[in-house]
Amino acid sequence: MIRRTVIGAAALLAAALAIHSPGAGAQQAYTFYVLHQRTIGLTAQYWNPLLTHVSAKSGVPLELKLAKTAREGNAIAEAGKFDFLYTNHFFTPERDRLGYKVIARPAGPGIRSQIVVPVDSPIQSLQELKGKDVAFVTPDGFTGYWLPMDALLRAKVDVKVVFTGNQEASSAQLRVNKVAAAGVNSSVMARYGRRESFDYRALWTSDIYQDLCIMANPKVPADKVAAVRAALVNMAHDAVGRQILEAGADLLKSNSEPGFVTAENRDYDNYRKFYRTTQVK
Repeated sequence: MIRRTVIGAAALLAAALAIHSPGAGAQQAYTFYVLHQRTIGLTAQYWNPLLTHVSAKSGVPLELKLAKTAREGNAIAEAGKFDFLYTNHFFTPERDRLGYKVIARPAGPGIRSQIVVPVDSPIQSLQELKGKDVAFVTPDGFTGYWLPMDALLRAKVDVKVVFTGNQEASSAQLRVNKVAAAGVNSSVMARYGRRESFDYRALWTSDIYQDLCIMANPKVPADKVAAVRAALVNMAHDAVGRQILEAGADLLKSNSEPGFVTAENRDYDNYRKFYRTTQVK
């Protein structure tokens, strides 16, 4: 309840700042697409206060955009209709050529993909998944499909693919035993496990990759991009911004370092290397 109050107060304060920011009210909002790993409601609850604060601090009004599916959101982004993205789907050779520029990422060491089963599952190895239902997010998911499917192909294990739509839907299907295993983002899975008191174990874990990043459309003016980047990176050092980040972490049951750090395109070169060598087609 306290955290919800903090989010509400912070959002109101940020909105008030935006109203009094020079020119803020006259500017057209820049669209900010978030690849939702959780439900749309939970994603909006997390991102709206954050974007309201960044809008106020940067003087660049940002409008949260979500899509029903990752493929729908990616298609809109491919058409150049989003100004900013929060994703890790744009490092395939085809999307890399579109020119979206990495500007920031969540603080912390990065993410891994895992193939997980309930803690009491009799399955002990990838080979024992042969012929079984395994949950994946969407065909575009990096940690939730590409990495774990590549691992299964290299292990020569054929499974029945079940696409769930988002990371937490995969976790939920695993929790109620609708699938034998799930390919997941390890961080999202850990937060889900803490919120739902769900114990699981990993059969396989990938190398580490940088987390989802914030990217700017090449058409957005450089000064606007710089202002948004600065506001994101400075959130952890601003009293209200820090409260919003901590409230968001509490909402998601995250124990990761809050906030954002500057990032560059080259920080995601291991994604590009993976796509060049993967067995997933």
